[in-house]
Amino acid sequence: MTDRETLRIAIAQYACCPDPATNLDTAVEHITRAGAAGAQLVLLPELHNTPYFCQREDPALFDLAEAVPGPSTERLAAAARKAGVVVIASLFERRAAGLYHNTAVVLDADGSLAGRYRKMHIPDDPEYYEKYYFTPGDLGFTPIDTSVGRLGVLVCWDQWYPEAARLMALAGAELLIYPSAIGWDDATDDEAEQARQLGAWQAVQRGHAVANGLNLITSNRVGIEGDDNTEIRFWGHSFVFGPQGETLAEAGEQPELLVADVHPNRTEQVRRVWPFLRDRRIDAFDDLVRRFRD
Repeated sequence: MTDRETLRIAIAQYACCPDPATNLDTAVEHITRAGAAGAQLVLLPELHNTPYFCQREDPALFDLAEAVPGPSTERLAAAARKAGVVVIASLFERRAAGLYHNTAVVLDADGSLAGRYRKMHIPDDPEYYEKYYFTPGDLGFTPIDTSVGRLGVLVCWDQWYPEAARLMALAGAELLIYPSAIGWDDATDDEAEQARQLGAWQAVQRGHAVANGLNLITSNRVGIEGDDNTEIRFWGHSFVFGPQGETLAEAGEQPELLVADVHPNRTEQVRRVWPFLRDRRIDAFDDLVRRFRD
């Protein structure tokens, strides 16, 4: 991808309903629209086949998990091939009985399975009980090679960790990609707190783009999901940042297919002026492998 002047990407931002078949239809519709808009890559939201089920702990919800590859990847691969786009999907992977992952699946423009990434950082917060469902990933921070370049795919909670973005960059990632599902609790988060959360979410990822000199794209879902006990309003605001943190495109809080052009060659230009990789003090970073320096 480094010899490509322009890469058109699309981010599918939409609400997910209780019916997985309908959600899969919606994903295919956005892939088709992205191809028609000239996109070469389309990013779907995190866990787009279902509502965000991690708001409660219920063993019956493991029935939502599916094999990878499997029926969903086959359907999405056919859509990718027909539209001629690379697709980053996000599925609840059933690896074996009792072993499940939050998995990003990359389908190349010819419909082939280019690779997968299993979410490494797993949250366990009120309304985000992911540790109950997901085993931490074991594939490492390894970019995935595709027809549009080497993709550094991470997932949601990973986006708060600069180490994850850095390791992808050091492994040769040419684009940082984060499918996400994040929102507010209107019962506890007032307007000021909502603004702080959204600002922090964007700021930390802007920092990853700048620190690594890479274009960065993030998706989110929209809409209100939950029941009488808990409710999340997913805030949307999917975005595209350039390698100096510049905002290339940003959605609002409504469903949208966000289309933007990124310029991969700018990584080379920016890193020549801001050579952060050159100046890293790798001889002084041993403590990064410790939980805390007492």
